[in-house]
Amino acid sequence: MKNKKSMMYLAISNLFLVFLGVGLVIPVIPQLKDEMNFSGTTMGMMISIFAITQLLMSPVAGILSDRMGRKKIIATGMIIFSISELLFGLAQSKNGFYVSRGLGGIAAALIMPAVTAYVADMTTIAERPKAMGIVSAAISGGFIIGPGVGGLIAYLGIRAPFYAASLLSLIGFILTLMVLKEPEKNIQKVSESVKGSILSTLKRPIFASLFAIILISSFGLQAFEAIYSIMASSNFSFTTGEIAMIITVSGIIALICQVFFFDTIVQKIGEIRLIQLTFFASGVFIAIIAFTKSHLVVVLATFVVFLAFDLFRPAVTTYLSKHAGNQQGMINGLNSTFTSFGNILGPLAAGYLFDLNHIFPYYISAIILLGTGVLSLFLNTNHKPATMN
Repeated sequence: MKNKKSMMYLAISNLFLVFLGVGLVIPVIPQLKDEMNFSGTTMGMMISIFAITQLLMSPVAGILSDRMGRKKIIATGMIIFSISELLFGLAQSKNGFYVSRGLGGIAAALIMPAVTAYVADMTTIAERPKAMGIVSAAISGGFIIGPGVGGLIAYLGIRAPFYAASLLSLIGFILTLMVLKEPEKNIQKVSESVKGSILSTLKRPIFASLFAIILISSFGLQAFEAIYSIMASSNFSFTTGEIAMIITVSGIIALICQVFFFDTIVQKIGEIRLIQLTFFASGVFIAIIAFTKSHLVVVLATFVVFLAFDLFRPAVTTYLSKHAGNQQGMINGLNSTFTSFGNILGPLAAGYLFDLNHIFPYYISAIILLGTGVLSLFLNTNHKPATMN
């Protein structure tokens, strides 16, 4: 049992390293935009290209992790992410940045479903909420440490954080190859349930309705989150240091809730009710940001919005993993796929709307999230968790 937990935490540490790398570069994005004279639309396109390649790769990556094993897919994702960050640091043109972001999307498509499936393999249904809370805490932890460290590294040069992110991912790749062991549940022939088609999975009402909501909500989430640092800088004149501090404190709040309270919340109200709550909370507080002129209100509202986002993600992942049975890789891959659909459109829309009016992305995000909250009220909450063979 102790060895299984060690392997699970090692797999999760890869997510921490990746999102630490992502966090490193957040404070310098506005400076990079100015240095390269990129428009908001161009910055949105960078994020959308990441989501497009993630979208195309996610269903395949999920099935591959079911058939080939989690370790190989995680290791492949880590080395591709390392290469993508290195290329981003070296890029001198839009096309160079786009290629880098495309590789990053492929890496994310490989890493996220495989790590999530690995954790599901290592836990029981009862242990799943706590484990998925830790998965999300690893992501939040990366964001907590990343911006602060990235701000310091940036003193060495605006491209230095990207090189650091590349190095961290390379370390994760080496650790995965040398230390990580494949879960026993995957050292077998693929079961008939795993061989089930993606189409037949999508026809199941339990997944179809939730994936539709994931698609719509991810558009609203990314329309706000993807260019948050740019909007905060332009709309409220926050400095790079202030943006890093806001994101860091938000990450600390999310980390505490994910590690200490997420399991309890799920036990009390369930994943679906928590998902509904996060939609309404994020929609309302994004609307508050759109209409307020107070910097303090903006900061406090941002804390609530990011906390809602950080509780939404593990709630969805936990619910899906409980009902995926032996199709953990496929279901988590489809989760990434439908998230990517929204991630493609959200940043593009946000970038375009930002160029028209710096407040418009807030309006769109709030409307979509509140609307998705209303739709989520019609979700069926009576499905029983699946069991693994």
